[in-house]
Amino acid sequence: MTQPNAVTDLISERMVPFPRSHFLSAGDLNAQTARDLLDLADAFVALNRSSAKTLDLMRGRTVMNVFFENSTRTSASFEIAARRLGADVVTMSPRTSSVAKGETLIDTAVTLNAMKPDILVVRHGASGAADLLSQKVGCAVVNAGDGRHEHPTQALLDLLSLRRAFGDVTSLTVAICGDVAHSRVARSNVALLSMMGARVRLIGPPTLVPGDADRWGCEVFHDMREGLKGCDVVMMLRLQLERMEGALVPSTREYFRFWGLDREKLSWANPGAKVMHPGPMNRGVEIDSDVADDLTISLIQDQVEMGVAARMAVLAALSARLDGDAR
Repeated sequence: MTQPNAVTDLISERMVPFPRSHFLSAGDLNAQTARDLLDLADAFVALNRSSAKTLDLMRGRTVMNVFFENSTRTSASFEIAARRLGADVVTMSPRTSSVAKGETLIDTAVTLNAMKPDILVVRHGASGAADLLSQKVGCAVVNAGDGRHEHPTQALLDLLSLRRAFGDVTSLTVAICGDVAHSRVARSNVALLSMMGARVRLIGPPTLVPGDADRWGCEVFHDMREGLKGCDVVMMLRLQLERMEGALVPSTREYFRFWGLDREKLSWANPGAKVMHPGPMNRGVEIDSDVADDLTISLIQDQVEMGVAARMAVLAALSARLDGDAR
């Protein structure tokens, strides 16, 4: 089934080459290039909601998803995004790779590079791994999360969700709450939201907010009520117990009592405030199901949908850059 001309024309009209050879950090964008990608992603939202969801924009291209950490949303959305653009997709699991046998990351990069992929989507537990791979391969690299460092496509899809919900993001006050210290999502969102003119706050217990967070260009609060006052968006973060060294919270029950988002705490924010969470959620730990599942206030399912469109925009824009470089 072919796409209606209106959809394909809109995508063609908004197609722009990615501004850099790789997408490793939110800092690889500026306000204008971010807006360009969001405009393109909006067009892909329309495509994804149509009956015929596939194009041939990336026919002949190969996208390799290499996830050294477990993932559901990010891995699946990148795979769906690439397939809907017409690319060939290979997804590699670390449990079935030579990494499990002791192969180094650089040796893995050399091996993957020899297969001549066009785009490498990488998630790794070590901060800086995606950047290292980008220096060792001849293809474009997309950072799908590296350690505690960054997760730039998550920040882009979050921005897309906010723009579609509010229209203008420059007047928003966004509270990012919880385990900021271990969150690559928080770092990318602070960078991108601030770049776009939003006011960003970090809220969490002192043990879970980095000591240098006051230098991130946003306000820091250790009191939930005070921090949520005047906020338009409450973005909750997963409590990443697997990354913690030692006991940084007394118990998950106590954590929810003071830092978990429920109706009472949400009432401290502005009327009509929206709720976000990058997933996976620990219900009853950082967020109450009653809040997460209320579609009148929750953007969590919207974030999942926007993830495919935002990643389609990134892959298509990188492919367009490759096409330009080949000429």
